[in-house]
Amino acid sequence: MAEPSSLLGKLEIEVEIKASAEKFHHMFAERPHHIPKATPGHIKGYGEPKVAKDIIEAVDREKNLFKMRVIEGDLMKEYKNFVLTIQATPKHEGSGSIVHWHIEYEKISEEVAHPETIVQLLTEMSQGIDEHLLTEE
Repeated sequence: MAEPSSLLGKLEIEVEIKASAEKFHHMFAERPHHIPKATPGHIKGYGEPKVAKDIIEAVDREKNLFKMRVIEGDLMKEYKNFVLTIQATPKHEGSGSIVHWHIEYEKISEEVAHPETIVQLLTEMSQGIDEHLLTEE
């Protein structure tokens, strides 16, 4: 049997966008139903269709932070825990923002692969949301 700590993992990625941190955060906190429209090729067309039901654990408008936990669906076939934290921060110089994705997970077994494919998905989703927000201006 695998050591419990070897089943735990974290992933962090940063994506530079042109939209403001506030607008990006607003998409997740106030308009999550717009995300599939903003990223149709990523949400609906990313490989084999997957289903996930999540709950919102935290929304901090001042920090532009949004945290959710997946509680049902395809991911739960491979993970006991899957938590995503999204925080958008203004860039120090110039316009735009940095979107920081922090993922904490616990695999159900050693046979489950590291969820690296999600890095590309989240990067492309961030870029798609950015493009969508810029066309709304």
